[in-house]
Formats: sequence, C-alpha cells, structure tokens
Amino acid sequence: MAAEQVIAGRTSRAIADSVEAAIEGGRLAESEPLPSVRGLAARLGVSPTTVSAAYRDLRLRGVVTSEAGRVTRVGVRPVSRAQQYGPVGPGVRDLSDGNPDPELLPDAGAALRELELPPFLYGAPAVLPELAEIALDQFGDLPAGLRASAGPVAVVGGAMDGVERVLASRARPNDRVAVEDPGYPGVLELVRSMGMVPVGVAIDDAGPVPSSLADALAGGPVAFVVTPRAQNPTGAAVDAARARELRAVLTGHPDVLVVEDDHASLIAGAPYVSICAGRRSWAVVRTTSKVLGPDLRTGFLLADARTARRVAERQLVGAGWVSHVLQHLVVRLWSDDDVSARMRRAAGLYRDRRETLLDRLAERGIAARGRSGLNVWVPVPHEVPVVQALQARGWAVRAGEPHRTHSEPFVRITTATLAAAEADRLAADVAAVLGRSRRTRLA
Repeated sequence: MAAEQVIAGRTSRAIADSVEAAIEGGRLAESEPLPSVRGLAARLGVSPTTVSAAYRDLRLRGVVTSEAGRVTRVGVRPVSRAQQYGPVGPGVRDLSDGNPDPELLPDAGAALRELELPPFLYGAPAVLPELAEIALDQFGDLPAGLRASAGPVAVVGGAMDGVERVLASRARPNDRVAVEDPGYPGVLELVRSMGMVPVGVAIDDAGPVPSSLADALAGGPVAFVVTPRAQNPTGAAVDAARARELRAVLTGHPDVLVVEDDHASLIAGAPYVSICAGRRSWAVVRTTSKVLGPDLRTGFLLADARTARRVAERQLVGAGWVSHVLQHLVVRLWSDDDVSARMRRAAGLYRDRRETLLDRLAERGIAARGRSGLNVWVPVPHEVPVVQALQARGWAVRAGEPHRTHSEPFVRITTATLAAAEADRLAADVAAVLGRSRRTRLA
C-alpha cells in the first residue's frame, strides 16, 4: 500500500500518530519514503506547516529520518537483544552473546552483603568522592592535554548511557554521526533512535581507515564515535601510527566531537591509544561491565569542560545520579586486592582464548581478525547459511548483519569462555563449513 494511503489526520499530532501506527502495523516498512510535505498537505487538506510539524515530531523521536533537501523516510527501528542474538537450541554451545566469562567476574552479592550503606539524600554530591578518585585514576593514561582540559568526571549507567548523554549534549536530530562499519549494533541503534543519520567508516585491524574517515567527514558529521580497542565485532585496536593518521584527518574538522567508547579498557588486551589529543570537543567513556559484571550498569565519563558541563546538567534534571548503592559496591570491589588479581587474570585468559582460536583458524587458511577484546571476526560469503550450518554442528555464532551498514558479510565468535580443546573443534567445523578442511596456515 502506498504511503499516501495509510497516513491520515487533520492535526500534526494525528498525522504523526497515523504514521507511527502504520509502521507498527507493518503498512510502512523501514527506509520507505514518505510523501513530500506539500503533497501530503494537499491530499489531507491541511497546511504544509501542519505536516511539517508532524514530520518534525517524528524526527525528534527517531521514527523517521530526513536531511535537508532529501526525502523523509521511515527510520530503522531498534532491534531487541533477543532478536539480535536469536534462539540458541538445547545442546548448542553459545558463542554469540559477547558476554564476559561469568567465572571471571567477582561475587558482587557477597561484597554487597558486607557493605555498610549510609542513607543518601537529595542535595548530596552525585558522585562519591572515593569513586571519582578511582575513575580519575583509570583515566591516567589519557594524553596530558586532555586531562588538563577535562571537566569533572561523571558516573553514568554504563558505556552506552555515556555515549548517549554525550551525543545528546552536542548533536540534534538530522545531524550526521560517523560510526564504525562494522560496529557495535547498540551505537547504530542509538544514533538512529535519536533521529540522527549514521555514516559508516571502514575498519581494519588498526581501527578506522583514514581514507574512509575522510570521506565520512566530507559529509559534515557533528560527531565520530570510535572504539580505540576491543572493537566489536572485529577486535581492532588503534595503534600509535594509525592514531597519528586519524588525528591528521580530523585536524581539518575542528568542530567534530570525537567520542571514544573504551568499554573493555582493563581486559582489552591492547594498550590505549587516543585519537582525541588536541581536540576541542571530546569524550572518553569507560565501564565496569566487562570486569565487574554487566548488571552493575556503572561507567565513567571524562570529557572537555563544555561537554562535561552539559552532560552533568542534563543528568541532574533527569536521572539525577547513578545509584549510590552501585557506586559503593564498585568502590568496594575495585578496592579488593583479590578482585584486582582476578581482573589481571581475566585479561590474560581472554587474550589466550582469542589468540588460540585465531591460530587454529589460521592453520586452516581462514583469515580471521581479533587483535583485542572478546570476539573474533570471520569473513564469510553468506552469513545465514554459515550460522545455520554451525548451529547444526553444535555452535551458535553471531551473524554480522546487525553490525553492518555497507561492509562485507562475516560472523562473530565470542571467545570469552572458549577452552583450547573447543577452539580446535570449532576451527575444524568452521573450516568444513567454509570448504577449507585441509590445514594450510596462511603466510
């Protein structure tokens, strides 16, 4: 059914509601063009101002997207985590979820039972001083110039909460935002749901490709969200040479906000190299999720003074603060020598497990990637048949489609819990599915 036929209403609110209802009912598909403002106004017998207001409301909520001089289209709706990962059948080894190894996480329940929690009342500082000290210590590897220009550290509800708060402080609906391709689906969904337009930047083992970033910046994005290490899904890690190239490209665009999502900092298995040095607008987000547990929903954000102020002001009038129960728990865990030792052990185990699978795949002629982090990226000719064939052999892996805008097909394998013996069997099965069962290590 043509879009014109499913949109109705005499007020901007009624028109917007009819568009949203048509999307929810499947009568308007993702990326489908909507009628022009004047054309729809003429058909409905309302003023162009009324239709324009409806479209503006839909853009502000991320329901539709449009750019100046271009067609308004139905937006790409966020995908639930259940839809992203799909069902894993009984007896199938799940290597699709991107989670840390539960056996390497501390016992948060035991630590919580030992806490003495003073009552927290309105008007008290949003961030515990002892947690702020821990956070600033974690940012000690930032370039000196960044630390000197930073505002106060913020405690946020995890890495994605930090990224969202930073983007909301500096960007608006219809703005273009450069993102990694392939990249973390949460970033793509976030950008789209905020009514912004993601622009893909190609990734190789050393992170964003400078020429691709230059192409993206030519389109005038207001921000660039980048993962400096443990990039999901490729495991890319920015090295010193690549950082210099990227900073050189960014020099010609001084107003672009650079947001570094360093979500796996302590267990990434690669050093932190920032591309924010010398930037006027920047932010670095880190989280406790990979080392203390995803459910703690606690992250740290450091940014230039203006961005930090805007984030703090918006947080104050919204959520107010991250629960001080969680803050006290993070302080307790982070200060525990046994937990610190567990973190260091986890970083080594994650590196060994990832590299073991890469070695086993290389022996069979499969050029996978995974310089850092918890995942290995494997290029494939077609995703769905490979995912299905591996599931039939007892392995659940992640199809790359939710991660991609224009990049080539792949599957992602989470190695966080993968033992060496399993890695050998998995590599053999991947090789068999791809038609490369003979052991032929790549040069």
